[in-house]
Parts: sequence; C-alpha cells; structure tokens
Amino acid sequence: MEKNAWAVTGELAAFLDEATADVPAEQRRILQVLKIGEEFGEAAQAVIGATGTNPRKGRSHSWQDVEAEVCDVLVTAMVALHRLGVEDPAALFGAHLEKTAARTLAARKA
Repeated sequence: MEKNAWAVTGELAAFLDEATADVPAEQRRILQVLKIGEEFGEAAQAVIGATGTNPRKGRSHSWQDVEAEVCDVLVTAMVALHRLGVEDPAALFGAHLEKTAARTLAARKA
C-alpha cells in the first residue's frame, strides 16, 4: 500500500529530527522554516534559467527543473509543519486551504 504524502513527510521530519538531535529544538524549527526560503530561491533560480533572463548563464534550466524545484518547496514546507510540532499537519493544512480558497474564490463571485 502506498503511503500518503503526509505520512512520508512525517517520516522525513522524524529522520531530520534524529539526525540533528544535538541541535536545540527551537533552532531546528527555525532552520526548517528558513529551508523553505532556500528551496524557494532554487525555484526562482530555475525560473530565471528556464526563461534565459540571466545573460551570463542563458537557458540553464528547463520548465521540468522548475517543476521539480517547486515540488521541493512543497515537501520542505510539509516537513516544516511536522517539525514545528503541529499535532495533525494534514488537518491544519486542509483547514487553512479551505479558508484561503473560500476567501479567494469569493472574490470571483463579487
């Protein structure tokens, strides 16, 4: 049976917590959130490479590279929810997504 994304990211979070057990818990949480920024930077770099807008590097990436980097952002953010100590990250995210979608999609009806 295939594991869902939240189960897999929970395993990744547990592995990272074990691997960095010598780092204080609060610092691990902070570093995990900062990791989201790092991954976003790589996604931005891939977009610049896919569009060829850096004259020094030209077209250094493909849109498939961008897709992979965006997936890395998602995985890193999911791991962050686990590492922040959220009891049920899937439920928290689901509720947040519903609120965000309701607010955003309400603008379409206005």
